[in-house]
Amino acid sequence: MLVAFCLFKYFPYGGLQRDFLRIAQEVESRGHQVRVYVSDWQGEKPSSFDIVYVPTDASTNHGRGLQYTNWVLKHLKEKPCDIVVGFNRMPGLDVYYGADVCYEHKVSQEKKGLYGFFYRLTPRYKHYVNYESAVFNKGQKTKLLMISEKEIKHYQIHYGTEPERFVLLPPGISKDRMRGDITDAQVEKLRSQLEISQEQIVLLQVGSNYKLKGVDRSLKAIASLPQPLKDKVLLLVVGQDKADAVLSEAKTLGLTSQIRVLGARDDVAKIMVASDVFLHPAYRENTGTVILEAIIAGLPAIVSGTCGYAHYVEEAKCGAVVQEPFNQEVFNENLLRFVKDRSLRMICRENGIKFSKEANIYSMVTQAADVILSVKAQ
Repeated sequence: MLVAFCLFKYFPYGGLQRDFLRIAQEVESRGHQVRVYVSDWQGEKPSSFDIVYVPTDASTNHGRGLQYTNWVLKHLKEKPCDIVVGFNRMPGLDVYYGADVCYEHKVSQEKKGLYGFFYRLTPRYKHYVNYESAVFNKGQKTKLLMISEKEIKHYQIHYGTEPERFVLLPPGISKDRMRGDITDAQVEKLRSQLEISQEQIVLLQVGSNYKLKGVDRSLKAIASLPQPLKDKVLLLVVGQDKADAVLSEAKTLGLTSQIRVLGARDDVAKIMVASDVFLHPAYRENTGTVILEAIIAGLPAIVSGTCGYAHYVEEAKCGAVVQEPFNQEVFNENLLRFVKDRSLRMICRENGIKFSKEANIYSMVTQAADVILSVKAQ
């Protein structure tokens, strides 16, 4: 079969993009052809994929989304595929991979400010809600691959989506993120390569949107530490985003020497092993795959309760969850506790390693491919 994958933009450091690539490669490994529609592809391209570039030049995101969809649907009429899989919400999909939160629910929850009454009159709102309803409305045939149980409930509330159309996937963590049998000497070598002293307590934050992932919350928590501990702490920020705002805030808080923005990296697994505590106080996070990656790397994780995968921190007994509504003081207290207590960090490490060997958190890719290949095109 020929399977088409629709993704507005590919870059190698996004969670959605990584999921897309692994699922597409799994489909291909089973003897099927893969065509990919993208407006932009950054990084290495699989030579076996038929990558089709979609021209978009509108000045707004929703304008480019409309151009993308119209072009793709026209191309599919001329050169049909057996199955069409979308990683963005749009009409004409046989399967949708649901990595985003429910847009209509997000808008309805915030009736003032950005999402007030007049926002619902804008072309942007109408575009996004129309595309979401094209996927989730009752009576549609699109099969829905979901990675967050709470979002299933939101879609059913707003669109009356039939329960049988949803498939809740387990996490799809790559096993190369597991800590394995790494010695203290190997950790010391990794820290040396990263120019980190053995005395420093390394906090790690990973994500491609620094604001959304709550780097500002992490900086405030570091600023609240007693001076002797604050002097020992180093925050590493990894992910594809601009560093200016983060560095400016660190300077304002007097934390210039406590932060290092590394940008997008290919060696996140090594950086995790070289770190002491993982921070993810996100403002909004459908799942948070990186949380599970940190846990199985043996890192204590302090995360916000809005993250769909926050419950794994509690299940693994590998850190702390700051429940919603987020409380900065509670986050500060938890950071102090884990920075101060090395034995607590070691307990979390052992719990994370044990969890990595027992939990069902690796099979998302194969299950997603199973569903995709079982669906008959509309």
